[in-house]
Amino acid sequence: MALRAFNTLNRRKEELVPARGGEVRIYVCGVTVYDVSHIGHGRSAIVFDVIRRYIRHRGYAVKFVKNFTDVDDKIIRRANQEGVPAQEISERYIAEYRADMASLGVLPADVEPKATEHVPQMIALIERLIRQGVAYPVDGDVYFEVRRFPGYGKLSGKNLEELQAGARVEVDERKRDPLDFALWKATKPGEPAWKSPWGDGRPGWHIECSAMAMQYLGETLDVHGGGEDLIFPHHENEIAQSEAATGKPFARHWLHNGFVNLAAEKMSKSLGNTLTIKDLVRRHDPEAIRLYLLGTHYRNPLEFGDERIIEAGRALARLRALKEEAERIAARGTPAPGPDGGLFDQVAVQRARFEAAMDDDFNTPQALGVLFDLARVLHTAREQVVQGTAGAGAFLMGVGELVVLSQVLGLLEGGGRRATAIDPQLKAKVESLVYLRQEARRQRDFAEADRLREELTRLGVVLEDTRDGTTWKLQA
Repeated sequence: MALRAFNTLNRRKEELVPARGGEVRIYVCGVTVYDVSHIGHGRSAIVFDVIRRYIRHRGYAVKFVKNFTDVDDKIIRRANQEGVPAQEISERYIAEYRADMASLGVLPADVEPKATEHVPQMIALIERLIRQGVAYPVDGDVYFEVRRFPGYGKLSGKNLEELQAGARVEVDERKRDPLDFALWKATKPGEPAWKSPWGDGRPGWHIECSAMAMQYLGETLDVHGGGEDLIFPHHENEIAQSEAATGKPFARHWLHNGFVNLAAEKMSKSLGNTLTIKDLVRRHDPEAIRLYLLGTHYRNPLEFGDERIIEAGRALARLRALKEEAERIAARGTPAPGPDGGLFDQVAVQRARFEAAMDDDFNTPQALGVLFDLARVLHTAREQVVQGTAGAGAFLMGVGELVVLSQVLGLLEGGGRRATAIDPQLKAKVESLVYLRQEARRQRDFAEADRLREELTRLGVVLEDTRDGTTWKLQA
């Protein structure tokens, strides 16, 4: 069966085939780093982590890019409130984000570009748009002229008349049309700024992702993703400016995940109803959080509930019990050959069902159902091993398959990590926590520094503070 995914651009499922041989190029919009991440951020990150993992499971190479927006009005506002440089705010919350994602089992992206490190590429793209006649400078700002891009609205389904009457249009009499959006913003007091042909200033939000995506993945991406709140205006504007510059489709597939709701209300920082990842991980098993989030299809809204995570933890325990039993059997040595009791065929059937579910728009609820069906088969097989009617080798093979499929979803990955070579996920978390502890010490917040040291110790990390900074290593 071919891998098919729902394309927001044309609102139907389409076969996901890479444009370049066997490599799928994916760009996902990351966070604006002005505060800690909430469970809505966690859901989006887990969704695209699983999509990336499954595409690799199907045999493709994946180049996965996820950015950090590290210059923005909210970052600047917070920096001014605290009396520190904007970069200090952004680096603090980049470290927090990486630690949070690692705690949820989200693998680091292959490339994690920061907007502030790609301003030259943004300026070059803006210059290209001005030459094409679809952007214009005014008083140190530069705007994209929306009506010069005939396809505007094709992602969101909005038409220009509807947008003209909408409340989301920024009023600025200097613009040729109220719909035009900023590519470059002239500098204001108290803001970071870069030199440009139009004067000192900073990039607009939308131009960042177009420039960074094309820098690392080329002018046409295989997949562009993010939360559904980004469809308009962010992704709509990305399409307009990118395609106006290149004359090529910007992304072949657009994937968007649904919101996390709290008491039927969208969870967001602006509404003040967020649940931070840090708090949830303190209360719940991170893999149980992950299992719970994957129990709803990624395109659907998800109603948050602590009790549902507890239920997910109980279900997860059934899978872990099989893995632990297999590890105990394997520790006793290679089992003697024995009858498989038909287990090989049953495992093959469940693997095919798992892949069929994931091939159908990454249907994780159905895939999880298959995992628990396989777990029931394996619990029966374990009883047969005890009774001597089946060989332990077949049971170990079946559990091995259960672990492989579970890890496609980022489950059953705990255990044994500290005793082996450090993996990128743990390394990202440790480095982020070390950075946060250094910042706490610099600000003489010794209680927070001690708390972070304890968290690092629980991870098996040994710290050494020197005049030149802090070094770390894993306990042997």
